[in-house]
Amino acid sequence: MAPRTTRILEAAARLIARRGVRGLRVEELAAEAGVSTGLIYYHFKDRTGILRQTLEFINDRAERYTTSRAADAEPLAPREELEETLLLELQDTPEVRENSTAWGELRASAVFDEVLREDLARATLVWVQEVAALLGQVQPMTPAPALAAAGERLTAVLEGLSMRWLSGGLEIAHARDLMRGAIDAELALLREK
Repeated sequence: MAPRTTRILEAAARLIARRGVRGLRVEELAAEAGVSTGLIYYHFKDRTGILRQTLEFINDRAERYTTSRAADAEPLAPREELEETLLLELQDTPEVRENSTAWGELRASAVFDEVLREDLARATLVWVQEVAALLGQVQPMTPAPALAAAGERLTAVLEGLSMRWLSGGLEIAHARDLMRGAIDAELALLREK
């Protein structure tokens, strides 16, 4: 991705996290990114294009911070990798706070925006499939439908815990403990399958 496009998408994620999707104005986005409004329309065509690309950018950024490990790091056991991947969504860093808040704002707006709803459904499905694949590494003999259902529950719990943490309803340490408990519960259910 070109540096200017990245700068625009970073600015869009910041603005969505701060003001919500309805508060995203192209003129304000241009000022935040330090570019002209014409350049934004050139790259994204319209507001829907901005939202769609920002959703993709947020997903890509989340994948980077949940999967990147030092090259010389010891490989994780499947259970450790599952837990680490999910818990990295609950870290108190500006990037994770912004990403999670923007995701929540996009999800809330998708209730009223069919195009955004479809894009968000696809992104969520990919996330559920990734978590199901990690669960399958921990419990390899489990049927695929059970893994998919467990992946769906874990991602839904994680989103809820993230929103409660971000809005001040939970301390991050408690949210992480609850997530670990949810992982333990799902793995116990899968062992029964």
